[in-house]
Amino acid sequence: MEMNVEQANQAGMHPNGLALHHPLAFWCGTLAIVAGVLAHIPMFVCASHMGYRMAGMQMDAMMLLGMALIPAGLLMAAYGLMPRMSGLRARDDRRLSSLQFHVADGARLNRHHWYLVIVLVIALTIDVMKPATLGFVMPGMTGEYGLGKREAGLLALVALTGTTVGSVVWGLLADRFGRRATILLSALMFIGTAICGAMPSFGWNLAMCFLMGASAGGLLPITFTLMAEMIPAAHRGWLLVALGGVGNSAGYLVAAWAASLLEPAYGWRVLWLLGLPTGAVIIVLSRMLPESPRFLANNGLYEAARGVLAKFAGTVDAGADTGKAGPEDGQASGLRLLLRGDYAALTIGMGVAGVAWGLANFGFLLWLPTNLRAMGMDAAGATGLLAKSAFLALPGTLLVIWLYHRWSTVGTLVGFILLSALSLLVFAVLGCFGMQSVPAMAFATVGLLVSASGVIATLIPYAAEIYPVHLRATGAGVIAAASKLGGILGAGLGLVGMFGNLALSAVVIAAAMLAAAMLLARHGIDTSGRRLEDIQGMLSALP
Repeated sequence: MEMNVEQANQAGMHPNGLALHHPLAFWCGTLAIVAGVLAHIPMFVCASHMGYRMAGMQMDAMMLLGMALIPAGLLMAAYGLMPRMSGLRARDDRRLSSLQFHVADGARLNRHHWYLVIVLVIALTIDVMKPATLGFVMPGMTGEYGLGKREAGLLALVALTGTTVGSVVWGLLADRFGRRATILLSALMFIGTAICGAMPSFGWNLAMCFLMGASAGGLLPITFTLMAEMIPAAHRGWLLVALGGVGNSAGYLVAAWAASLLEPAYGWRVLWLLGLPTGAVIIVLSRMLPESPRFLANNGLYEAARGVLAKFAGTVDAGADTGKAGPEDGQASGLRLLLRGDYAALTIGMGVAGVAWGLANFGFLLWLPTNLRAMGMDAAGATGLLAKSAFLALPGTLLVIWLYHRWSTVGTLVGFILLSALSLLVFAVLGCFGMQSVPAMAFATVGLLVSASGVIATLIPYAAEIYPVHLRATGAGVIAAASKLGGILGAGLGLVGMFGNLALSAVVIAAAMLAAAMLLARHGIDTSGRRLEDIQGMLSALP
């Protein structure tokens, strides 16, 4: 039995797999959120004669109404877009016993795949732009509110905590309600939290920053999950790594461009208000976002899954069983399942690697210029070395893509983790013996920056490939959260002076890296070019 795109449309299936649960509720809720944000604009405009400084201003009635409209609209829109799986399964009167995903895995990249890639790159760019903007608003915010270093650091800590919580919560939601619905939920929260740019008090900024961080942290693992389940196996690996590399670079560039173009004229607040148009962009482009057919099949929505497969593969046949998934299998999602059976060691290994990366990136590297100067390198030399090392890390992304695609996915991940550990151990030796070798410091710095970029570029893509469909978004979210948790720990340990001791901090992080590498080398498998269903079969067959 075969189904092509025309037949799928004639059968009345939604081209994206799942229609909105209640379209009227979604669009009314979205309009309420937009209206709530726009209600804050008059006070922002009224502050133009003061350089758009709003600290200490009293909220007027319109702004208070807007603040009420946003949570009400968010609840209404969330109700409208979150599908009720049980009800949908009851209406699916043509359930199939199997779906051959090899049809989609063996297909060539077509225009639907490239539309998906472009939309996800745009979504990830907007997602990265949110936390990147924090660095550009910080000077203006601290000046307007009269904040000290501790309060300013609290804002960054709250935002990072939000991304950690959001990664886990959104992962759980995506495995229960779908990938597309949770991406739209992030976009709605981007719009709603744009009012951070009109808050007259620092306390309200903290609350909005947490929510903005939650939506940004949640979107990241879901984009990787959806791409992993939609791209043909032969191209999945390199496109996953490229998605992260391009999205991260573009996000920082857009944030910097917006700051240079808008902040001089409208102040730092306008950078937060950009949440309205950027979130709206994702909503508009969502028409090109499909629901994952693997998610649909896992929830018993076989006809909807066949419709999406027909759109991306041209034809779909229902023949021999190639790894069916359905509600009758009793597959549940949840955090505890990540620490059971075949996935326990992988989850621990990737989680430890994520925490160690966060400690290195948000702790060790932040204190590295100070430590290099303490080791005898002049300030200009330390800054120049870090700049050159960061420049070398950019083409290193191409090497990561090539290795991940052509050599081995788990081998690439383990290799960059080991290189990070080696670079840290070089720093430990230099710090322990008080050596002032410029070549050794240069080797360790270049090695750490390049390898750290390689670790984060491959860690979440590997998580998006290795977990089964009913745990994939949750697993990717937990691993993404682990990297943010490492950043929180790095910020906290930096305050108590741990990173002032170069040798001790390097040894601690290197030990965690080595432990993670051992677990992943022993229990991980190469996913390059393999179908997701075959990956699950290989893991189940391991002793």
